[in-house]
Amino acid sequence: MNIIKGGVCAAKGYRANGLYCGIRKNPNKKDLALIVSDVPASCAAVYTQNLVKGAPLLVTQKHIENGIARAIICNSGNANTCNANGIEIAEQVCSLVEKAAGIDASDVVVASTGVIGQPMSITPFADSMAELASGLSPDNSAFAAEAIMTTDTVMKEVAVEFTLGGKTCRLGGIAKGSGMIHPNMATMLVFLTTDAAIAPAMLKKALRGDIADTFNMLSIDGDTSTNDMVTVLANGLAGNPEITEENEDFATFMKALNTVTVQLCRMIAGDGEGATKLLECVVRGADDLEKAKTVAKSVICSSLLKSAMFGADANWGRVLCAIGYSGAAVDITKIDVSFYSAKGEILVCQNGAGVPFSEEKAKEILLESEIEIRISLGDGAFGATAWGCDLTYDYVKINGDYRT
Repeated sequence: MNIIKGGVCAAKGYRANGLYCGIRKNPNKKDLALIVSDVPASCAAVYTQNLVKGAPLLVTQKHIENGIARAIICNSGNANTCNANGIEIAEQVCSLVEKAAGIDASDVVVASTGVIGQPMSITPFADSMAELASGLSPDNSAFAAEAIMTTDTVMKEVAVEFTLGGKTCRLGGIAKGSGMIHPNMATMLVFLTTDAAIAPAMLKKALRGDIADTFNMLSIDGDTSTNDMVTVLANGLAGNPEITEENEDFATFMKALNTVTVQLCRMIAGDGEGATKLLECVVRGADDLEKAKTVAKSVICSSLLKSAMFGADANWGRVLCAIGYSGAAVDITKIDVSFYSAKGEILVCQNGAGVPFSEEKAKEILLESEIEIRISLGDGAFGATAWGCDLTYDYVKINGDYRT
């Protein structure tokens, strides 16, 4: 399993592009992305659990009912959510892709991200679609990754190379996400592509199985957005025997998928709105998996803990507090807590009680940009990991004037 370059264009048969079409106010920021497979591909997606869903999600759900798609079109700057003509606009965007790229509109995944409830016009799409399609290239994954960014400060893309049935396969992805992220399949937008051959039903199973331990374990601010979606295309051009059941090849594919999604989770968490630190909460010693997940999520979501991490304050009591209200049935007297970073590790709590430690050493550890909160529950062999970030003054500044 090797990390490679190329993002959504790393696999065979994919081209992408991104440009500024006029949806966003800043002409220096791309706002429209297109990803195309040269051939029809198996397709699977998971969506936000928010009852308010953006029109693009509803259109996408209908388009991929047959498990097949060839293109992904996404704009930033306007969520196309809570608009009376939202469905109509989303369908028109897909029709424009059909006209410009020769791909049936029903084979197009459509997505939007940005401000909710803003009127949306088809004009920017219509004026730019021909240029967007004509610029499709296997070298333009970065253009697409830039075009889906909103408050993101860094582009997010990753890819891996692996072997299935003696054939070299690749899987890559791009993501956007910085705010309104909480573990409830509210994951921002993630677009994944692979040249592995896998049946739609198995692709759906792989994706749903993976997000339970990756994107659903990611939280920035506790808000579940309306437009979040993870989509994967698999066009089979690598030439491996098609995966149609759970076997060794399926396990290898799952490992490749997880390698990419974990990296994207870490990128998103580290780029949380206003964040200065990536937080990773690693829970071990649980007597069942759900208990480990519940504890990890509760800790990573704690605003008090996130604030302490911003101030490099080893306030371990906030970890115990978050565990205590998580709802997980744990024995508090068995819990150990330590903080770890590139500067070392320091034990701050043992058997549910504080232990003497150097505040100076703890601060040195917590001043690093990546912090691991290590928790042992002392009850069993199960574990889980959750990702998040610190809570800073800038988070309030960003969201205080988000529309302007």
